[in-house]
Amino acid sequence: MTATPSTWDYDHYDPAEERLRESLCTLGNGYFATRGALPECAADDTHYPGTYVAGCYNRLTSAVAGREVENEDMVNLPNWLPLRFRTAGGDWLTPDTAEVLDHRQTVHLDSGVLERRTSFGIGAERVLSVRQLRMVHMSDPHLAALRTEFTVEGGPADLEVEASLDGGVTNGGVARYRDLDGRHLTHVHTASADAADTVWLRCRTRTSDTRIGMAARLTADAPVTAAREHLCVTQRVALRAEPGRTATVDKVVALHTSRDPAISDPLQAAVDRVAEAPGFDGLLMTHRTAWAQLWRRAELEVPGEAGSILRLHLFHVLQTLSPHTADLDVGVPARGLHGEAYRGHVFWDELFVLPYLNLHFPEVSRALLHYRHRRLDKARSAARAIGRRGAMYPWQSGSDGREETQQLHLNPRSGRWLPDHSRLQHHVGSAIAYNVWQYCEASGDAEFLHTKGAEMLLQIARFWADSATWDERLGRYRIRGVVGPDEYHDAYPGADRPGLDDNAYTNVTAAWVLSRTLDVLDALPEPRRRELVERTALDDTELEQWDSVSRTLHVPFHEGVVSQFEGYGELAELDWAGYRERYGDIRRLDRVLEAENDSVNNYQASKQADVLMLGYLFSPAELRALFGRLGYRLTEETWQRTVDHYLARTSHGSTLSGLVHGWILARARRAEAWAYVQEALKGDVADLQGGTTGEGIHLGAMAGTLDLVQRGLTGLETRAGVLWLDPVPLPELSSYGFSVRYQGHWGVRFRLEHGRLEIAVPAAGPLPIDVRLPDREVRLQPGDTCRLVLPDGPAVPSDRRMRQPGSG
Repeated sequence: MTATPSTWDYDHYDPAEERLRESLCTLGNGYFATRGALPECAADDTHYPGTYVAGCYNRLTSAVAGREVENEDMVNLPNWLPLRFRTAGGDWLTPDTAEVLDHRQTVHLDSGVLERRTSFGIGAERVLSVRQLRMVHMSDPHLAALRTEFTVEGGPADLEVEASLDGGVTNGGVARYRDLDGRHLTHVHTASADAADTVWLRCRTRTSDTRIGMAARLTADAPVTAAREHLCVTQRVALRAEPGRTATVDKVVALHTSRDPAISDPLQAAVDRVAEAPGFDGLLMTHRTAWAQLWRRAELEVPGEAGSILRLHLFHVLQTLSPHTADLDVGVPARGLHGEAYRGHVFWDELFVLPYLNLHFPEVSRALLHYRHRRLDKARSAARAIGRRGAMYPWQSGSDGREETQQLHLNPRSGRWLPDHSRLQHHVGSAIAYNVWQYCEASGDAEFLHTKGAEMLLQIARFWADSATWDERLGRYRIRGVVGPDEYHDAYPGADRPGLDDNAYTNVTAAWVLSRTLDVLDALPEPRRRELVERTALDDTELEQWDSVSRTLHVPFHEGVVSQFEGYGELAELDWAGYRERYGDIRRLDRVLEAENDSVNNYQASKQADVLMLGYLFSPAELRALFGRLGYRLTEETWQRTVDHYLARTSHGSTLSGLVHGWILARARRAEAWAYVQEALKGDVADLQGGTTGEGIHLGAMAGTLDLVQRGLTGLETRAGVLWLDPVPLPELSSYGFSVRYQGHWGVRFRLEHGRLEIAVPAAGPLPIDVRLPDREVRLQPGDTCRLVLPDGPAVPSDRRMRQPGSG
């Protein structure tokens, strides 16, 4: 594999790497995406073609371990890719069955095109070279196209080409799920359209009853014939390939579902769209233009290998969450639209994604927050079901906002199905509240904050206040029976019920939500505040309780460090060296120990950053102020000891872990930061989790690496109408540039190079921008550029940078 800022290139065929390549070569446009599978290869143990429409789910019940379990999955839709070829009367040619002389796949990042070149030996000293260009159209989100060029050397050849739409697909891309029912499609019908070159397929999902329409137009320098087969429709072309001449076959496909706006029938919409679509060259031109516009808005310049990986990460973020997403009712799928891992569900990964989007595509961030607001009533119902007030958002969300977390999960090491208690991660509500606030600060969208944002904040705060119980002995409120970001710990050793008490991350973020919501309510325009108070029956007594809880939630400590949860310091220490010697890679320590009939619950061992997530979300000054509001003194020495403690006890079983640790260490211990940044950068491209990327990328980690450059290294904060900066020089990333969209300014440009920071404000901006660094303040008028010399190292925040207790 070789990479540049504009290409991602694989230069040979390797069956063992094919699933990984298919994920990293996925093409999408925010509405749908298709994995980078070879069009001539069917789904098997090596290949897995998959096409996924954002928000298209279906629910099925399966028998697992003697139980009936229900799961909702993002559906693998009919496969539009199939296009196979052979010499007349011969076997179909694939890299697995024929002589491969050369093979190369290249993702052209600038243009969003996947190029494939393969040379096959076809006997009699002849060579058939196949070149394919593929796009999932970024301008028209319902179109995709595949161009196949055949060139023969050493003598002429008669070729047979067969293109299909295949409705016989299932969800089978994740080995752990194969005992579950994956037959999501039903009522598959196919036919030829009125035009001889066009065929169509329609079907629907089994329980959600989403109707799907797909149409394909095949163009070649030869007659096209069509035939219906079981669950698919096929078009055939016979070509005469002569040396020195290239024969071309173009396939243009349209896809609609009944969830789309402004259509009556998805099949008719697909047939009409493919009939009106221009040819491949015309589609390519508008596709390139759309991508060029995206790259301008998401401009990022980082040199070297890190820059190439970051460009790939940005490419996949834009393919999953493009401006087309702003028109959809969808959330942030944790594994993108790239595969079936996590069943396409929405977790808390938006916490790592929206901070990047806020400063480039705020309309997309707003749409993703609308997804959460539309499911506010479902979250309130979930809270009522357990006797709580407010809104309890699900750990895993899908179509309608109910809890989609699996009831059982499979440990591949032991082969046992185990209870899944991760639905107790109620901190997802705090992540949603954090994203509401961050979006509004970055965009200046007061209308959203005063309406839907305030409603979500209020109900999430109400849930936290009602979840807190007073402990007379401690003289503090406590939140019991939860699971924190570290999913390895879901119960106390030997306990007969799941849940932990006073997870520090949960309690501190709950306190932040409560104090921030009080601030928002105080700042609301009086008519709007009255409406909200009347509709939610909010009174002064409840607000007083929120204030009290936000000041007295319990945060446990042990041996001078912040405890992950109450009782954490009493757990046994793990023999880390021994387990690494026996197993090598112990990222998934939970599976290793369970296979030994042991449990991570017994040890001071974490999957990923938990307590340290606080240092990811909040600047040092903010974090000190939060702890101060709670009545605790968080000194620099205490935080450093806390960082050291968990660094030594974390297995990094999540791709988010390296990101968070790299972010924190860039300020805490710069010399050690780069190793964790590298872990975050290479998590997917090197498949460090061992086979997981082939099931779908890790979107949160990809977006998080972009935000590491954008906000982490610059110390960039959008707060109170001011851009705050506190750059930290990281030697391995000492030169970079990017632009952001900030409160009506399109393209505020930042350039940091070897201790010098340049900020340029576009001339067409509406108002000046106030920029504050720890040691100075600058006001930039539209059209201004300023150049600043920075100190060597992050500055100690001044008093004015410290928030007052109560300001969150």
